[in-house]
Amino acid sequence: MQGWKHFIPTDQKIKYLNALLKVGFSVLDCGSFVSPKAIPQMADTAEVIKSLDLKDTTTKLLVIVANNRGAEEAVQFAHIDYIGFPLSLSPTFQMRNTNATIEEALLRIDSIQTLCKHHQKKLVVYLSMGFGNPYGDAYSPELLHKYTAALVDLGIDIISLADTVGLATPEQIERALNALMPIYPEVSFGVHLHATSLNWDKKLQAAINSGCLRFDGAINGIGGCPMAQDDLVGNMDTLQMLSFFKDAGWDIPIDEKALKEAIILASSIFR
Repeated sequence: MQGWKHFIPTDQKIKYLNALLKVGFSVLDCGSFVSPKAIPQMADTAEVIKSLDLKDTTTKLLVIVANNRGAEEAVQFAHIDYIGFPLSLSPTFQMRNTNATIEEALLRIDSIQTLCKHHQKKLVVYLSMGFGNPYGDAYSPELLHKYTAALVDLGIDIISLADTVGLATPEQIERALNALMPIYPEVSFGVHLHATSLNWDKKLQAAINSGCLRFDGAINGIGGCPMAQDDLVGNMDTLQMLSFFKDAGWDIPIDEKALKEAIILASSIFR
C-alpha cells in the first residue's frame, strides 16, 4: 500500500488486511512505522494493527521500520511477529530510503536486533538493490557477500534479497542464492522480486531452482517503494505465484474462497 498515490482510508486498510488474514498466508506485511512525512500512507499503521481480527488466523504479522524510533513503537504490539528493515547495497538508496549511510544502517540493525530479542520478535533484513541499482552506485557479488556476512555477524537469520527496481536477471537470482545459501545454512534466505509479465516466471523459477522457500508477493502485483523511482516495475503478483506453485505440485494451504474475497476488495481499493 505504501506506494499507492492516493491515501487509502483507514477503515478500508483494516477491511482489506482482515480479508488477507483469512486466506492462509504465512506472513502478512501489514504496515510501516516510518515518518508520516516521508510515507503518509503508513501514518495510520498503529490504528490499523489495533483493529485487525487475529482470532482465527495462523498468519503472522510483519511491519517495516527505518530506524530505532520506529522499532521501539513496533515492538510494543504483542501481535507483531516480525520487524523488517531495509539495508541497501546502494549508498544512494540507503540515504533516500532511511536517511542514513550503510554504516549507520548497520548500527541501527544491531540496536533493533537487541530490541527484537528483548520483545520476542524476529528481525527480517531486506538487502534492497540486491541485484543492482539505477543510480550508478557500485554493485558486485562481493558487496552482496560483504553485507550478508555483516548481517550474520549481527545474528540476523532471515535475509531477503530484494530486486527493488526489477533489474535482476534469472541468472543473477540463481547465482546469488547458490553462492549464499550453502555458506550460511543457518540463515533463511528469501526473495522480494519485482517483475514484468514477460519475466516473472523465469525469476521465480530461478529462486526455486536454488532451493529458496520464502517469497514475497502482492495481489495483482500492486505496490512498490516510493523512495526508489517514479516508474517501478511492479511487485511479483501473488496470484501468478500461487498458480505457479500449484503447477509445480506444491501444496499451498490457501483458502480459495477467502482469496477471491480479498481479490474483489483489492479491485475496489486499488483503482
